[in-house]
Amino acid sequence: MTRDQLTTPEQVRRACRSGEWTGQTSGLAPKFAQANLVVLPQEDAFDFLLFCQRNPKPCPLLEVTEPGSPIPLRLAPDADLRTDLPRYRVWRNGEMTDEPTSITTCWRDDLVSFLIGCSFTFEAALLDAGLPIRHIELQRNVPMFRTNIPCVRAGRFHGPLVVSMRPLRAADAIRAVEVTSQFPEVHGAPIHIGLPHQIGISDLQSPDFGDPVPVADDELPVFWACGVTPQAAVIAAQPEYVITHSPGCMFVTDMPDSGLRG
Repeated sequence: MTRDQLTTPEQVRRACRSGEWTGQTSGLAPKFAQANLVVLPQEDAFDFLLFCQRNPKPCPLLEVTEPGSPIPLRLAPDADLRTDLPRYRVWRNGEMTDEPTSITTCWRDDLVSFLIGCSFTFEAALLDAGLPIRHIELQRNVPMFRTNIPCVRAGRFHGPLVVSMRPLRAADAIRAVEVTSQFPEVHGAPIHIGLPHQIGISDLQSPDFGDPVPVADDELPVFWACGVTPQAAVIAAQPEYVITHSPGCMFVTDMPDSGLRG
């Protein structure tokens, strides 16, 4: 199965469910919102909810499920969060122990799912504005970096802000700010432009998550808050049990991008 065949949310989720698609989802089902996934026991859910509320830039909440339910009733009522993402990560006490393509066998009745806005959602708007997206051009995962910017703590959850990076020329970066600021529920405008060392990034070719992309001499690295931030919080907080998406392997919703335009 090729990327060109995955043009609707249903096609993407069906391909994930069957195991035909296990790669990253940037550019799939254009015009439909994508979401990060965090699943944790009900006893940790309130602290994590507070973490999202206190850090809305990296963790804009789109939906929270009922305990034990894998069905996102608002974003895709026919979907199953246990099977409909390309790849997951299972964490125990802050350590990643598995990266399966389905979490059906490790699902529990006390699990609460959080769907968090993803910057892949506004990429269609950037493309419509004529702006290049390097990782899509190269068919790679977006590069993501831990920063030296701390998130606001909530209970046991704390850790650094994670950002995604897209290289753009100066004029295009200004236009990207204008475009993405219209999508506050999927991270909104960039948090930093240029000078990566100021936010604790020493090497743009060594991302903490995702794939490196080249940055030309006439381009600036543009950084957006990223929904992988909760994975950094999981590593720092070391809760007993958490499931997340694998970075770049998002849940594709039925919600049009336009539904998240502010």
